[in-house]
Amino acid sequence: MTIQLVLEKEGGKLWGRVSYDDNLIVDSATTLQTLEKKIRKLLKDFHQVEEATFEYAYDLTVFFEEFSFLNQSKIAALSGINASLLRQYASGVKNPSEQQAKKIQAAIRGLAVRLKNVQIYA
Repeated sequence: MTIQLVLEKEGGKLWGRVSYDDNLIVDSATTLQTLEKKIRKLLKDFHQVEEATFEYAYDLTVFFEEFSFLNQSKIAALSGINASLLRQYASGVKNPSEQQAKKIQAAIRGLAVRLKNVQIYA
């Protein structure tokens, strides 16, 4: 079973939430691994879910921490968004609208396609 785990960062903590059987399960931790364990335990305790695979949905703060090797200015340019505004999204100062989030997601996925097709000549 695949369940979407929404990841957010606030107050120096990593927050995660899942929606299962019309219930919202929320917890926090300092690491993704610990957060996953806590959410799995809650799913097991309250819904008898023994095994679950998580599909991550990141807020931009967590995304750019998890994938810190990505250049925010380049992602902004590919998205057609001001680089300063994207940095504000990434730091949690501002939150993107749904439309802005879709532009950023499309740029990241486009970059992934380009990287997937890279061939290194030796």
